[in-house]
Amino acid sequence: LLFKSSCSLTMFVFPAAADPVSVLPGSLGRGSWCNEHDMIHKRLDIIEEKVIKTVEHLESEVKSLLNMINETTSNIPIVPGTPFIDIFDGQY
Repeated sequence: LLFKSSCSLTMFVFPAAADPVSVLPGSLGRGSWCNEHDMIHKRLDIIEEKVIKTVEHLESEVKSLLNMINETTSNIPIVPGTPFIDIFDGQY
């Protein structure tokens, strides 16, 4: 018989004469490494969720700031003949 545990450990079960079912040595039950593996994945899931929420918050803040800049610049009266300056040009 062949089956997989919850942490993808493949175990082979062989029938034996004295013992009706024997399992390969070291593969009985979930080892501490498997528990640690599960714990690491849970922590990574929590970190991933926090990163996603942080990115969403930052996106919202950036959109808000860009809207404020857009509203502010659209209300500034421009004197005819004033050259436009690209603040993102990097030459200043």
